[in-house]
Amino acid sequence: MRALRILLIFIVVLGGLFLIVDRVAVHFAENEAADRLKAHENLATTPDVSIHGFPFLTQLIDGELDDIEVGIKDYEAVSGNGNERIRIDDLNAHMKGVKFSGDYSSATAADATGTALIAYDELLKTAKPEPTQVAPGLTARVLGLSDGGNGKIKVAIEATVFGAKLPKPVYVLSSVAVQGDAVKVHADALPKFGGVQLGESRFRAITDFQQKIDRLPGGIRLDRVEAAEDGVEITVKGSHISLVG
Repeated sequence: MRALRILLIFIVVLGGLFLIVDRVAVHFAENEAADRLKAHENLATTPDVSIHGFPFLTQLIDGELDDIEVGIKDYEAVSGNGNERIRIDDLNAHMKGVKFSGDYSSATAADATGTALIAYDELLKTAKPEPTQVAPGLTARVLGLSDGGNGKIKVAIEATVFGAKLPKPVYVLSSVAVQGDAVKVHADALPKFGGVQLGESRFRAITDFQQKIDRLPGGIRLDRVEAAEDGVEITVKGSHISLVG
């Protein structure tokens, strides 16, 4: 009976030591992965990396991690011709089936899904900020973007008719969608400026625009977008995502 008690105590102590070692190891691995990801993606700040699943050490021995969560507070994505940048906030991605090389110099995720936010002030940079003539005696420009409710963007347009600025902006509800590698904003209906109905092509030269996003971390791509309170919420996904190396 005494021997059995000693054996049980030994097993409990050994299990506790394994748990401590496992948690220390995962903490070290998370910090190392965050540093390497920062260097690989040329990030301004160190991302948050969380390795899920227990125990970690057995996953390490197998050479594949079940689930890694990566959080990047502010990410500057390449857009347009490669010289333009757009800030993406709160990029959070789950990487599944992460395999890594024997020397840990490279890691690839089988699948990845995530979410992020493009603030309205960032998306506004794509719209025409300067007054543009859209009809004889009539100029207009996009003044601001905001949440229009029900997944729509409310576009505020400032108009000047024969030199007189209209006292209030004209508002247009627009749909937002993914088209290839771009976030596209498309007006749902044609408004009137000072009682003047514009031709569709001239009107859309002001209200319709798109923001191209060529490269996201690891090669993930835009999947869906939806207007929200603080900006456009985007969903990203990808496969065979390179984390490092």
